[in-house]
Amino acid sequence: MRRREFIALLGGAATSPLAARAQQPSRMQRIGALMLYKADSREGQDYVRAFQQALQKLGWNDGRNVQIDICWGGNTVDRARQCATELVALMPDVVLAAGFPSATAVQHLRPTLPIVFVQVVDPVGFGLVDSLDRPGRQHHRFHELRI
Repeated sequence: MRRREFIALLGGAATSPLAARAQQPSRMQRIGALMLYKADSREGQDYVRAFQQALQKLGWNDGRNVQIDICWGGNTVDRARQCATELVALMPDVVLAAGFPSATAVQHLRPTLPIVFVQVVDPVGFGLVDSLDRPGRQHHRFHELRI
């Protein structure tokens, strides 16, 4: 084998794994959404639709580059806990939690999971965040989303 052919062979072997990695599709992000409403609730459906539309404006499309798993709490704390368990088991990258029971249910199961919460009247008073300016906590990451 000639020197040039050998160098070309080595160069191709060295770059082919990089090229293969570059062509791999990125991992689909996963969002868990824990809604306190019943699944047939018009208000709950409106919130989910608004959330999906806001994500689409940012370039995130359900089923294309993000998977949104929704669990309906049915307005009960026990069902919210059950939903939190189901969603956390799916290993989401972040959870949207509607209401205080949803946020705390997720937080108790996986304290380091980022949680975006809505419909919490007094997140500082309830102890979800230290302050609205700096919502992070030592062991918890909560964020407020305003739509």
